[in-house]
Amino acid sequence: MIDRHLPLHSGSTTAATPDPPPANPAPTPSDDPTSGVTRTELQRHPSPAKGWLTVQTVVEIPQRKESGRHSHPGVEVGYIVRGDVLMEFDDGPAQRLRTGDPFFIPSGMIHNARNVGTVTTMMLSTYVIDETKPLVTTY
Repeated sequence: MIDRHLPLHSGSTTAATPDPPPANPAPTPSDDPTSGVTRTELQRHPSPAKGWLTVQTVVEIPQRKESGRHSHPGVEVGYIVRGDVLMEFDDGPAQRLRTGDPFFIPSGMIHNARNVGTVTTMMLSTYVIDETKPLVTTY
């Protein structure tokens, strides 16, 4: 007589059937397109214009990474110290920038710097910004 309440095989069924992957796995740092991007503030001073600041930074973007869409509450005047960047704009055509190229980004313009070169890109940027607002707003 067969006891129908006993399993027909030994061992755990969980060992034979792995858990399904989560529906939305958490991104790993390598999946994040902005992973490894740094913005180092070099100096910050009051601007001659009341209520404004002058801020200078070095931004480094590793290969195949990007800054992410963002804007600044004032103008950005920059220079590509090293690397190749595709500067993408929400309201205009992208610009290809290479080592030695200057660039200008108007106040409030949403943009993204994408490293399209073979080395870590380094950009020197100077901003004249509203002192009551953060340097960067991300989107």
